[in-house]
Amino acid sequence: MVTTDSRRGRVALMVAHCAGMVDLVALPVWVGTLIGRFGFDPQQAGGLATLFLAAAVVASVALAPRFGRLPRRAVVAGGFGVACLAFVGASLRDDFAAMALLHALAGLAAGSALSVTHGTIARGANPHRLFAIVGMALGVFAVAFFAIVPPLVAASGGPALFRVFGVVMGSAALVALLAFPHADEAAAAAAAVPAAGGAAPIPPAVWFGIAGISGMGLVQAMTFAFLERVGSDRGFGVAAVTAVLVALSFVNLFPAALAALLEKRWSARAVLIAGPVLQALLVAVIMQSGAFAPYALAASVFAAVMIFTHTFAFGLLARLERTGRALAATPAMIMTGAAVGPILGGTLVKSFGYGSLAFAAAAVAAGAVACFSRLPAQAAVSRSALA
Repeated sequence: MVTTDSRRGRVALMVAHCAGMVDLVALPVWVGTLIGRFGFDPQQAGGLATLFLAAAVVASVALAPRFGRLPRRAVVAGGFGVACLAFVGASLRDDFAAMALLHALAGLAAGSALSVTHGTIARGANPHRLFAIVGMALGVFAVAFFAIVPPLVAASGGPALFRVFGVVMGSAALVALLAFPHADEAAAAAAAVPAAGGAAPIPPAVWFGIAGISGMGLVQAMTFAFLERVGSDRGFGVAAVTAVLVALSFVNLFPAALAALLEKRWSARAVLIAGPVLQALLVAVIMQSGAFAPYALAASVFAAVMIFTHTFAFGLLARLERTGRALAATPAMIMTGAAVGPILGGTLVKSFGYGSLAFAAAAVAAGAVACFSRLPAQAAVSRSALA
């Protein structure tokens, strides 16, 4: 039997995580390509990305409560298979209506697959470490993506991006079909004590954690979607901005591994409170700096903050809610904010300029900190904390 602790199972989870979280890596190239290669304005380009993310949220919200009853391998393989077909279709069209429909279909399918993937990770023996492992895989994927895709798009045109997405989704579907793991059902059954007549309710503290991660996802997407465009519009040059994206991908190799090493040494709640503050400060530098060096430094570490913070959040929430239902909604946590991010960012940029994103990020960060402050400290996680 393939399990979350087996080599095959972990490889399948890594591939599924990379495919399902492709927006976390590709969003600046995605939106930049829609603007620069397809001729959409910032609001339209942000809207297409938002359709993908919003559809993923809908799928995650619908599937998460039913996680324990789903045929997981079939959902993951089928979801990524449908997303593959949708992206291949998008590579053949350039009109907004068709692109919108195909983005929404891809989001529904990929979101379904990712929801089951994250629920399965949450039921592993050590969710924090397993989520860190798939996070490291995402960092490796990001390096390959930025090394290959921007030059490919420059040489072959915008449709090449969607063909790449199709290959990524199709590969994930095949790997899932062959090796997607079964969850650790014994551990899950022991941890999930049913309430009278049904499943135990999700602890209130978990909902605050979900809201905080959604806020960070909003800031991440709102900023990341225009990371490439702000550099280009400031006159830093295509080569320089591409180098920043490559540097960002290399930096992203390390935060998940570092989070795994620091799991027992740092308070999860302290990390979660600091994360939104640092994220907002980086947004201010990226969006308001007229010099290349500050922009490049802040942009290079921007995504790493989200990866590091989210790894601690995943581990803490998995201990607070052991059935896997809450973390099966991880795509909804991240993508609820992320779905709003590109279109909100596009609207703000179009109306008020790039600097407005810094003020929006500061406001959202304040809310996220307030939510995370309601979570118990890592050392205090106990049955009393779940009440």
